[in-house]
Amino acid sequence: NSELFTLTYGALVTQLCKDYENDEEVNKQLDKMGYNIGVRLIEDFLARSSIGRCQDFRETADVIAKVAFKMYLGITPSVTNWSPGGDEFSLILENNPLADFVELPDNHSALIYSNLLCGVLRGALEM
Repeated sequence: NSELFTLTYGALVTQLCKDYENDEEVNKQLDKMGYNIGVRLIEDFLARSSIGRCQDFRETADVIAKVAFKMYLGITPSVTNWSPGGDEFSLILENNPLADFVELPDNHSALIYSNLLCGVLRGALEM
């Protein structure tokens, strides 16, 4: 599943770059698409993983990194850079499968290629 997604994702981003005039609009569209995926994907994740309610935000971060990313993309990002308040963190992807076989042209320096993932996380966490 993740290989098919990786191969078709590049074509999707290419088409968005053709359809919209600037990278900022492409970034917005990728986030919007990701959000819509995340809103629906959370039900599949909860059904397939049998994960119960998380007790705190740190546990939520661990489940996202160790279960969700592994389940859908076959990778396990590192959870780092916790804010002093414990309400923000970073997910570091050592190997981003979405970026396999990708070379961005110089004229797309503002493109956030994997912005779809941000939208997926936002949509899933909101639900």
